[in-house]
Amino acid sequence: MNAIDNSDLVLVPARATLALINDALVAEGLPAADAARCAELMTEADLTGADGHGIFRLPQYIRRLKAGGFNKHPNITVKKTAPATALVDGDNGMGHLVMSRAAAEAIAIAREQGTGFVGVRGSNHAGPAGLYAEMPTAHGMIGIYSAVANANHMATWGGADHLLGTNPLAIGVPSGAGPLVFDMATSIVAYGTVKKYALRGLTMPDGWFVNPDSGEPITDPKRSGEGMLLPMGEYKGSGLALMIGLIAGVLNGAAFGRDVVDFNADDKSETNTGHFIIAVDIARFLPLAVFNAEVDRHVRDLRQSKRLPGVDQIRLPGDRRIECRAERLRDGVPLARALIAQLDKMAAELKVKPLAQR
Repeated sequence: MNAIDNSDLVLVPARATLALINDALVAEGLPAADAARCAELMTEADLTGADGHGIFRLPQYIRRLKAGGFNKHPNITVKKTAPATALVDGDNGMGHLVMSRAAAEAIAIAREQGTGFVGVRGSNHAGPAGLYAEMPTAHGMIGIYSAVANANHMATWGGADHLLGTNPLAIGVPSGAGPLVFDMATSIVAYGTVKKYALRGLTMPDGWFVNPDSGEPITDPKRSGEGMLLPMGEYKGSGLALMIGLIAGVLNGAAFGRDVVDFNADDKSETNTGHFIIAVDIARFLPLAVFNAEVDRHVRDLRQSKRLPGVDQIRLPGDRRIECRAERLRDGVPLARALIAQLDKMAAELKVKPLAQR
């Protein structure tokens, strides 16, 4: 794969992106506290390298707010279904708000019961999975999060109908040196990356998209709608996407399969997005300090293990998130000039200050 030309990227201070997200959401009618929470999580997505889930999504969110696709004043409810389980109904609120509530509930249940399993329906796109898997780790817990993606870009292995999404999975595990966070799409690449490639005029590598009729690769991201996104690990990614969809979607009374609304193409319809989050209290198994010390020991073994030829460093889940966050807090968030143009246009329409004035 050829190196990507990043000459079209501009470094923007995170405080500026945070302020624009917040002001834009308030201008479009979100309550101040809700706008602040969404802005905080979207900025964290950018800081930790999930570029397809931060300010990149803001113009799309604003369009959905304008069109009525999001409920600006949701009544998010929690129904306890057993001592260790609950079901959250997001009332079509912004996914960041719904999942913040669900994560808090899972943590609270796990504190009382040892484990908390919270299903979610009536939600929306909530950004990167790693955000929510990491939340329980701050409380001495393991976090597991997954969701039904907000569009179907994949087929079951061997099929050609778009019936599966890029359904993500993230796991967060605390350690003495900070949380290890694993965040993956079940497709070979996240669809947000495809959207970034299209915005920047980049060419996709072979092996991401194929034409479902001919099987030929599609490398122009602007033609991705004609193709089918391939799963990671072939049948393994397809099977994992299916199982996640059944748990995050069907189990919670949320959308899955043919019922999924493509929120990239439809700004008005309720998506009824489903998620689930699990929190596990480590202290119910062994003292947290002992667990953290053991994790640190195994991590050291892995980092110091013999490397394959050409490998200069062994990297583990969460490494890049930590490095990226430090770099971007110091240097700024890289934004494509084409995205900045979109954000400037949006800011003018909403009558809020553009990035350059922040």
